[in-house]
This record gives sequence, structure tokens and C-alpha cells, in this order.
Amino acid sequence: MRIKLSAALLVAALGLSACGDTPLEQGVFGMGAGTGAALLTGADPVTGAIVGAAGNVAYCQYVNQANCR
Repeated sequence: MRIKLSAALLVAALGLSACGDTPLEQGVFGMGAGTGAALLTGADPVTGAIVGAAGNVAYCQYVNQANCR
């Protein structure tokens, strides 16, 4: 289980580090990271996709604007 959690965190970090130039790209990258993390941990991939997309867009639009454009 520890390896799955580490892999999920790595996938999430890599996905979130690739912000994208537009909100659509940011959502797609976040969706991929969330889905990957959910699949690795055995969680619901649809929920992972929604949370990942929303999280990456929020991060890029509100927290790290200077590096995401």
C-alpha cells in the first residue's frame, strides 16, 4: 500500500507541476493527475478526475498565477 500511495503522490505532483497555459489545459492536466492517483490508490477515478481538475485550475489561477502563464 505504501508504494501505491507514493506512486499516487508522484503522479499528482507531476500532473500539478504541468499547469498549462489556459484554464482548459490546466483542467485536463489536473484531470489526468487525479485519475492516475485514484487508479493507483483504488479510489473512484471519476471523483479523482473531478478533484484533480478543480484543484489544478484553482492552483494555477489563484495560487501560482505567475508560473502558470
